[in-house]
Amino acid sequence: MPAPIFKTNTDRYDPYKNFRFKVKIDGNYVMACNKVSMLKRSTKVVEFRAGGDPSVVRKSPGQTSYDAITLEAGVTHDPTFETWANKVWSYSLSTQADKSDVSLKDFRKNIIIELYNEAGQKAIAYNIYRCWVSEYQALPELNGTGGDTAITLIKLENEGWERDTSVSEPTEESYTQPAAS
Repeated sequence: MPAPIFKTNTDRYDPYKNFRFKVKIDGNYVMACNKVSMLKRSTKVVEFRAGGDPSVVRKSPGQTSYDAITLEAGVTHDPTFETWANKVWSYSLSTQADKSDVSLKDFRKNIIIELYNEAGQKAIAYNIYRCWVSEYQALPELNGTGGDTAITLIKLENEGWERDTSVSEPTEESYTQPAAS
């Protein structure tokens, strides 16, 4: 039998699945959010070789960058994506001479992505910092003969993320059904 990979639930051998998650923006969960792209960061490699060194190049870490994150949700009356995208640029405000078309005060937001186990217990969370909407899709291509769900999306530039270490591994309980009376 393989070694346990969970400290609290030593009988668990399966990693968490990717289909139970929630996204929180401004302290509220995004309704109908059905897809989140991966969290990915890259650190540039800085190569160096002094003139007197052997012909071996030394490598050290350089600048780190964080890939944009895409959030997708089914189209509903929830205006969360549209309201946030309009803070970066608003068409109606851009047509008014005395108005700014960007909300510099609050167009950046911190968001939280939470991953849940199969029982619906929060298992892992990530805090993503200083996000702003660089791309917004209000509606997908519409097709009169199709049957797909209409999806809206935002692409979020961000300045970094980290795991929320206050979220600990949940204790997974066992139960028997039907319950004994």
